This record gives sequence, C-alpha cells and structure tokens, in this order.
Amino acid sequence: MREIAILLPYKENFTEKSAGAASIWVKDYLDRSKLKRRSVVYGYLDGKYKPLLKNFKNLKLNNSFVKKNITYTDKLYKEYLKHNFKIIEIHNRPESLLYLINKKVKSKLIFIYHNNPQDLRSSSSVKERIFIAENTDQIYFVSNWVKNKFFEDLPYKHRNNCDILYPAINPIKKFPKKQKLIIFTGKLNSSKGFDTYGKSVIKILDKFTDWRALAIGNEPREKYNFAHKRFKILDWVTHSKILNYYKKSSISVVPSRWQEPFGRTAMESAAFGCATITSKRGGLPETFDNTLFINKINQQELTSVIEKLIKNKTYRQKIQKKNWKNVIHKISDHTKKIDNLKNFYLNSSINYNRGVNLKILHISTFDERSDHRLFNISIANKISKGLIRNNHDVINFSYRNYLSKNFLNKNNKLINDKVTNIVNNYRPNLIVLGHNNILDNNTLSDIKSKHRSKVILWYEDALGYKGEGPNWRNNLSLIEKNSELIDQYYLTTHPDEIATSINKKKLNYLPIPVDPNIENLNIYNYKNRYKDLFFALSHGVNFGKLKKGKSDERESFINQLMLKFPNIKYNILGISNELPKWNYNFYNELIKCKMSLNLSRGKPLKYTSSNRIAALIGNGIFTFIDEKTKFRDFFNDSEVGFYKNVDDLGNKIEYLLKHPNKINKFAKQGRAKYFKLFNNKLITNLIIQKTFYLIFLSIFKILIAKDKSVIGFFLFFIQSKKYFISSRKLSFCLIVGEKFFPK
Repeated sequence: MREIAILLPYKENFTEKSAGAASIWVKDYLDRSKLKRRSVVYGYLDGKYKPLLKNFKNLKLNNSFVKKNITYTDKLYKEYLKHNFKIIEIHNRPESLLYLINKKVKSKLIFIYHNNPQDLRSSSSVKERIFIAENTDQIYFVSNWVKNKFFEDLPYKHRNNCDILYPAINPIKKFPKKQKLIIFTGKLNSSKGFDTYGKSVIKILDKFTDWRALAIGNEPREKYNFAHKRFKILDWVTHSKILNYYKKSSISVVPSRWQEPFGRTAMESAAFGCATITSKRGGLPETFDNTLFINKINQQELTSVIEKLIKNKTYRQKIQKKNWKNVIHKISDHTKKIDNLKNFYLNSSINYNRGVNLKILHISTFDERSDHRLFNISIANKISKGLIRNNHDVINFSYRNYLSKNFLNKNNKLINDKVTNIVNNYRPNLIVLGHNNILDNNTLSDIKSKHRSKVILWYEDALGYKGEGPNWRNNLSLIEKNSELIDQYYLTTHPDEIATSINKKKLNYLPIPVDPNIENLNIYNYKNRYKDLFFALSHGVNFGKLKKGKSDERESFINQLMLKFPNIKYNILGISNELPKWNYNFYNELIKCKMSLNLSRGKPLKYTSSNRIAALIGNGIFTFIDEKTKFRDFFNDSEVGFYKNVDDLGNKIEYLLKHPNKINKFAKQGRAKYFKLFNNKLITNLIIQKTFYLIFLSIFKILIAKDKSVIGFFLFFIQSKKYFISSRKLSFCLIVGEKFFPK
C-alpha cells in the first residue's frame, strides 16, 4: 500500500539522462529508505528514457490554458482523493504546497526547499513565508543558507517544524586512481563562473602540458570559445557518468557567482577524492569540510589556487584524501533522519480519546438562556446523554446562548467562525446539528473536506406538508439548507409525511427519546391522585392565551371534551389564563393525575409527537394518543390508550376510572415498552449505526453469534433483507432495534 506521495517540481525530468537536483535528491534518499515500498514518486516524464525508480507515476499534462503547475498539482490532488496518502512530500514548488493546503488535505505535508525561498513563486513575500511556516507540518532546507533566506525579515528566526536536510551522497570505500584532470560541472554560463574557469584552465594547460581539463554541461543562451586541444567540453551526461569523471579527476572547480543554495557538484567531487575549489557564495561553504576557497572570482586568483595544487603534489593528495575520508553528508545518516519523521507520522497518530468510539460536537440549544427550566423535555440533552452512554466523547455548543452573550454582534459569520474554531481544536468525527442548521455552505464544506467529519441534523417540530402541521413550510426551509452537505437527517416527523427536495435516503424517523435519569417518576406507584386527566399546552408562555390572530385546534378539542364529559376531573395547563408549569413544577402537577393526554398541534401525522409524549409515558402515567398517529405500530391497548375522536376518548377515560387497577397496570406496561423501544442509549446507537453504515454489520454479528454455521451466514442475508424492508418502512431501524438492540 502506497502511503507516501512525493511530488517533484513540474518539468523536473526524473530520468538518468536529465535528472535535476530535486530528482537526484529524491532518488538518493528513496533508494536507501526503508519506506521505499510505501512511497510513490509523482513527476513529469518526457521522452524515451526510463524513470530513475520503478515506483514512479507520470503526471503528464495535455495542453492547458490554466497554469501548468496548478494543473499538475491538481492531478496529484486527485491521486490523493483515490489513495488517501498519509504523507505528501513536495519539492521546491511553494505554489503546489499552497494548493494542497487550500484543498485541506488531511495528509502530513513535508516541503523541501532546494532554492532561495525568496526567488520562488508563492514564497517570495514575508506574508507567504509566514503562512507556509505555520501551515506545513515539516519544512526542510538543503542548507543553512537557504534556511536563513526563508526566515529573513520574518518575526522569528526558527520554528520547530523547520530543519536542514542536506543533499547527501553514498561515499566510495576505496580511494580512486586519479588522473591529471581538472573538471567543471554545471551550466556553462557566467553565473556558474564558467567564463573564469575557461580562461584559467587554458593558461594552466599551456603551462602544464601533462594536464587536461573537462567541462560538462551546456548553456544555449551564452557562448564561450575556449578552444584547446586538451580542454574538452561535453554536453550533459548521465549522473552516474558524472560521478565516474569525479573519480578520475584530481581537481574540481565550482567558481559560482550565483548564490548556490547548496552546491551538489562541490559535495560530490570532494567525496570522490577531488581537491575541490569553490567560491564562498550561498551554501557552498556547507558542502564539505576541507574547502579551498577563492575570495575573488577572477582568472588570476583561480589560476593561482589551481597552480598551487598542481605544483605541490603532496599537498594536493593530502586535500584529496581528507575530502574522501571526511564526507559529512552521508546518505545513510540523512535518510534515517527523514525516515524517522515519516515513521512517526505513519505510526504515531495522536489519539486523545482512547477508549471512546467517536468524538462528537453537538450544536443545538441546551436551554442555558432559560436557566435549564426545560431540562426534563430537552431532546438535545437526551441525545447528548445517550451518546455518552454509548461511550462517545461529546462536546455541547449552545449557539443561542453564545449569541445571547454577543447580542451586539449577532450575525451568521460570528457563529460560523466560532464553530470553525471549535472544530479545528476538537476535530470531531461527527457533528450533530440539533433543530437548526446554523452553518453556511462554505463552513460545512470546509469542515467536511478538512476533517472528513460526518454531519447529521435532527429536528423535532412538525414537518407535514399541505399545511398539515404548524409552521411546516418554515420548518422545512430550515432543514433543506445545505442538504447536499448533510449526511443524514433524523426527524420527529415520519419521512412519509414530508414533501421535500432532500434525498429520501437521507431521511430517518427520530422517536422522542427517554432518559432513565429524567423520566423516572413511575407515577403508577403514587397513591391519592385526585385528578383524572392531565394535559398541558406550550403557548401558555403567553399567559395562557394565544397571540392575537392565532388559533389552536387543541383548545377547541379540550373545550369539547370538558363540555361533553363534565364529571371527569381535569388538570389543564396553558389555556384559559392558566399558566404552564416547567421542570419540577410540571412534575408536581403531573403526579396529581391518574391519566394524561398526548395531543399535538395540527393534523395528526404518522408517528409525530411533541416531546410531551416522552414526559408522559416515560414517567409512568397512562397516556391517550390519537389513533391516526399510528403509534399502534409500537404499542397495544394495554400499554397506550388509542382514541378516534372526542367521544371515544371521553368514554375510554370513564371506563378506566371505573377500573382503576387497569390504569396503573397499563401505565407500567406502557412505560416499559417505551423504554425498550425509545431509550436514548438505543436511539443514539441506531443514529450512529445508520450514519456510519454499521447496521448491516451489527445484524450480521448477532446472527452469526447465534449460528456460526454456513446456514447461519445465509440466514443473515435473508433476515437482514427482511428487517431492512421494515426499517425502510419506518425509515429508521426501530424494528431492528427492538429485535436486536435491547437496552
């Protein structure tokens, strides 16, 4: 498996014939790396020559009007999407590095500077270099000179993620047999000092007739006529042939006027036993220890140093052997350095949450603004607690509370920036949006691409279409926002009742969950309950009155019931100027009553209810539900009371008042069933399983545990099909949950 991608500069031909400094660097390091088989080199290969290594992939470009380097890097990015590289190593093209950073790849990014950073596009300015320093996992420089150029004018002179990794060489074991040969390798131009070299060696050759001179390279833009029968100029040859020439040569000359980032020719010639002469430009003084410097790059000084080496054979041989014996940049040592880093990246990923399944950020309203007066009916709190019970690590962010503290600056950008910072710090596997999608498209897109977090949304208000629910159109608009970026929806309205553009495969039914620490009254055990029927409306926040111009069919229903059945003792809150009760005040009213009514606003919809249903059934009070809600799919008549209309409800209440023993028995059975089906541990487990496509696996494990035979294996497919049909009908695996995931 290839886990490491290495990106060469565009047009850096990765061949023996025309390999540049970066290509040779990669070839040398990778050829001796223990991670070679886990790496693949990406580059440009033009021509008939074979690549330097087998694990090479050509990023060949067609004609493009877009910047070639960007198109080239984008091809690498597409490879990343296919292979999910753990490490991407980029050579000498900051533009490529920035492109991948902006794409928010999850790979560790290693960047190697082979040239002066200030001369490279996307790295020349202070601002650009600061960004690179602070957004790249590791930066290497081929010399201290290059490193100093990077930090020039920056507010700091070093960072922990910045280090030097010199070009290196594999030293030869035996000192080679030397010839009376002087060598120059590089571009044949004045920047490399070729003009000075040519003039000097012609004088030397005229004076010392048993010596020869050689130059390897070309430069079509500059022409020099250095004609001498013992001065040979060769075009570029393969790197291996150049090394062989160094073995033969006694003296090597690197008289660069250009600020060499390192000076590979100086290092190689010295390591192969040449007495090497260099200028003091750039990184040349860092190439080897026994450097022969020329202070002025002119014919007189260079000729003088060469002549001294020729005349004094003992001195020359002493320098040669010192260079050969004392190679400071050994490929074996330097390879260990970068291999250690890569091994750390591959094998030492941080897991702060050992023992937990997922890291989850839950963004919702957690009732801080109201001092948690709704703690007993908050779905957000129950979902978070259920996730924690399933051994997930959960962070709650209450966006409304945050906005209330920033009331002078309430805007969408404020929230999005806040969430982005939380996500960057916490790096959740899953983001749960509760009852609202407060994130914009760019924020969600960035989070999913950078951190690969799953994003789900739950919503508790009615979403029925054709006006069959309060505020249904506005409610739908809240969940349809950025639907392409939401992985799954969990809705308290059954998807069959919803007309929406959202992909139906994403829509799941969410029952109102119960929590054993909240729904724990067991009202069926209370004696001396002197009220018969409990019901509470929420618009009692307006002093038990509807807002002007508003109507609520529930008031009409209750008034009809009270008129037709006056002997029933009612405890009705939230209407007729009777204010609602919250938290424990709500419980104090509930325990006065023998039975309760679950009545939601709007036309009854399939499986749809407010959080009232959990507060009633979950606390062990016998509860009546409209037959049209189809909750009979889960409960029978000895667990929940189903009614068709006002008269049917009143008659059933009066019947049970005459048979009080049945009230407590049914209430107890109803509570037990509700906790079996809809407890928050089970519900959140199913949410996670559905979100991460784990339900098939769970059923498989259970069935195989029951029957490990081949028959059991086929039984898995038969039964899973059966239950997934059921889950499709319910849009959420409640039947599967009942069968296979008991609390």
